[in-house]
Amino acid sequence: MLAGPVPPGAAGCCRRLLAAALAAGLRPLLRGLPPCWVTARRAAGQWPSPGLRVPEAAEAEQLVQQVKHTSVVVRRFITCPRLARKVQRSLQRGASPGSQPVLVECGPGPGVLTRTLLNAGVRVVALENNPAFLPNLQSLENSLDGQLKVIYGDFCRLDPLVTGTAKPPAVYSEKLFETVGVAAVPWRADTPVKFFGILPQSKERLILWRHLFALYECSSIYRYGRAELNIFISEKEYKILTGKPGNAGSYQAITVLCQLGYEIQLLHMEPWSSFFTNLKNGGLAIPKSVRLPNDHLCLVRLTPQQNLFTGSLNPQNSPIFIFMVKQCLAKPKSRLIDRLNSWSLENGSQLLRELEIPENVQTRNVYPEDYKRLFEALQSSNIFTENWWHDEVFENTRNINF
Repeated sequence: MLAGPVPPGAAGCCRRLLAAALAAGLRPLLRGLPPCWVTARRAAGQWPSPGLRVPEAAEAEQLVQQVKHTSVVVRRFITCPRLARKVQRSLQRGASPGSQPVLVECGPGPGVLTRTLLNAGVRVVALENNPAFLPNLQSLENSLDGQLKVIYGDFCRLDPLVTGTAKPPAVYSEKLFETVGVAAVPWRADTPVKFFGILPQSKERLILWRHLFALYECSSIYRYGRAELNIFISEKEYKILTGKPGNAGSYQAITVLCQLGYEIQLLHMEPWSSFFTNLKNGGLAIPKSVRLPNDHLCLVRLTPQQNLFTGSLNPQNSPIFIFMVKQCLAKPKSRLIDRLNSWSLENGSQLLRELEIPENVQTRNVYPEDYKRLFEALQSSNIFTENWWHDEVFENTRNINF
C-alpha cells in the first residue's frame, strides 16, 4: 500500500519526535562516557569562546576609582578594550599549534584583559593582590567551566624570604603551581607556564633582579622549567636590558645577565597615557629620564635560554658568576685586567690572551658571552675557593633578594 501525502507540519513534528526519542535513548549512554571524553577539548586548550562582554574604558576606570583608596602601591591597569586586544594578540603571537600553557595574569584589576583573553580561548589564572577586585573576578570564575581560576596573591611578593607560612597576599610558587595544576618539566622542554603583568614603577628593577637570581639558581618559578615572563616595563628599563657593549649609560650588569639568561623580545610599545592608575590625583606619574627615552611602557617577553647551563655554569655556582659580573661593571670604565689583578689572579694577562680578549679592554666593552667564557675559564682557578669571595657573594645575594 502506497503512503499518501504527508499533511502540512507533519514532517517537522516527526523530526521533533525522532530527536526526542534519540535524546532519551542516548542520554544514559552519554552519562556513562568518561569525563575525559566530555572535557577533551577543554583539556587540550581548545576552549569555546564564552562571548563575555568586555567593559568599556569608562566602566573599568570607575571600578578602579572605587577601590583605589584600598591600595597603597601605585599600579597601572589596562582599561581600554583596544589596548587589551593588542596585548592579547601580542601574547598569542608565535604560539605553537595545539595545547597552550596556562597564562597567569598578575594584577588583573578590573579584568578587561582577563575577559579579552578568555574570549580568545586562553586558560587564565588571575593572581590579584587587592581584595576589592576579587568579588568581580570570582563572579566571572563561577560563570565559566574551569577556564578561569582566581587566586588571592601578589606576583611582587612571590616566594618571600620568610620562615614558616607566608601571610597572604604573599604566595609561594610551589603552592601556586599546585593549585593551577602545572607540573615541572625538563629545562629544555617547552614553556610550562606563562606570566603576564605590569611591573610597579618603583619596584621594576628589584623584581627583575630577583627573577634573575631565581633564573640562574633554577629556583622559584624556574624550578618547574623555563617559565616565560611577559611584562610591561618602562622604556628606560627596556633600553638597559637590551643595551650594547660600550654604552656607559645602558650597558650594566643587569644587561649582561639578562641577555645571557633570557631571549628578549619586544612585543609592543604603548604610551604611558593609555594606562589608568590608582593615584588619587589621577596623574600619570611618568618617571623622568635624561639619558634614555622613556615615553612608553614596553611589553617584553623574557624566555629563559635553553643553553644557559652549558659549560661549567650551573645553578650551584651561578651566584658567583652574578657577583663576578656585578663586580666588573661596578666601574664600567675600569680595565678588565685591573679587575682580574684585584682578585689576586697571577696569570690574568695570559688568560685574556687565551680567550682572545684585549688586555686593555674596559669592562663596559666586554660582550655578555665573553663574561661567561671568562667565568668558565676561572673555574679552574683557586680564586673562587677563597673565603672572602664567598662571604661577599652571600651578602650580595641576600641583600638583592630581600
